[in-house]
Amino acid sequence: MRVTTAFNKMLGIVGATVTSVSFTAEGIVVGLRRRRGKLVCPCGWKTRSVHDRSTRRWRHLDLGTSKLWLEAEIRRLACRRCGRVRTEAVPWARPRARHTRDFQDVVAWLAQRTDKTTITRLLRCSWEAVARIVVVVVEDGVDDARLDDLYRIGVDEVSYRKGRRYLTVVADHDRQGVVVWAGEGRDAKTLEAFYDHLGEQRCARLVAVSLDMGLAYQAATQAKAPGARQCVDPFHLVKLANEAIDTARRWDWNRARQRARTENLRAGRPPAGAPPTQRAQARWVKHTRWALLKDPAALKDSQLEVLHELRRQRSVLYRCWQLKEGLRDLFRLADPADAPAHLDWWLAWACRSRVPAFVNFSKTVRANRQRILAAIELGLSNSKLEGLNSKIRLINHRGYGHHSAAAIIAMIYLCCGGITVDLPTER
Repeated sequence: MRVTTAFNKMLGIVGATVTSVSFTAEGIVVGLRRRRGKLVCPCGWKTRSVHDRSTRRWRHLDLGTSKLWLEAEIRRLACRRCGRVRTEAVPWARPRARHTRDFQDVVAWLAQRTDKTTITRLLRCSWEAVARIVVVVVEDGVDDARLDDLYRIGVDEVSYRKGRRYLTVVADHDRQGVVVWAGEGRDAKTLEAFYDHLGEQRCARLVAVSLDMGLAYQAATQAKAPGARQCVDPFHLVKLANEAIDTARRWDWNRARQRARTENLRAGRPPAGAPPTQRAQARWVKHTRWALLKDPAALKDSQLEVLHELRRQRSVLYRCWQLKEGLRDLFRLADPADAPAHLDWWLAWACRSRVPAFVNFSKTVRANRQRILAAIELGLSNSKLEGLNSKIRLINHRGYGHHSAAAIIAMIYLCCGGITVDLPTER
């Protein structure tokens, strides 16, 4: 069997035939000749007229311990559809690429699972080449058609770098939280850029948008997609309730510390059965935090005892805990039709609680009442977005940070954008 025949069978290059094999100091160079006579532009237009010719090499997957290059004559054509001179498309590589499609797919498959430094060592390529390949594969796998069937979306921000560097991430609730868009920043202009890219017709088809209670995303959605119902994420609502509890706990703790400073302590050990000192009481209040914040089903016995003690003391912190659990009950109702009455009852209770933190929090809840009820009615939350944020932070940590927002956005599309990369051995 001739060497060219053996390489034809081993490589299986579609649309080309191996004409020569050279063993050089750099590796193996395989010469190719295309079977098709017509030139094909990357846009699909075909012609037989040639503008000029040159020879190009593409890095292919290694053969054993040797690097492998594919070499072929490449031609340029004057495309009438594009209106300019372009390089012809070849079946074994993507346009403007210096690596074969198989090599790029292996790099992208590995980039979905490991860091770029590992890929550079395994495939013996540069870090910059890996970054460029990720961008090329994302451009090839992500098209504008992903925005055609958007009806229920979620919007959230995630930090990707020190210095308050944020990304805005938009995901599709109807496709298991697949990322459909990501941009740098977290202000109204950033989200308006997404709506502008979406277009007026597709914005008009949006049914619901789940987001946090920030004013920036609210204003952008109201301006660009007024027909979509805005849904406040329950996670952020309960998070604000926990922050109100923590504010009240710190206030009670500082009040106990003030009493401890004016307390006159006798020398020696206190007698048995004596009430705890104000200093001990202040220390005890300080350590009630997790008993107040955790889910009651996940509390330890010691934390349950803390709650019982707060109830026996008729502490303001126990009232705060009841307010928080009353708000969580809003999202546990068996019938969503009962939500308006339950929310109105909770708002009246919070306003009369005489706890400044919850009085202020009730004003925020009242201002977002319709958006909270819409989330309950439609059953939407940003839980998938919060899971995506954890995955994005893992991607960023796995790559030991990224030098620009464009680099981390490309990795987000590759790993969270629904792109399926098939290995050459799976075709």
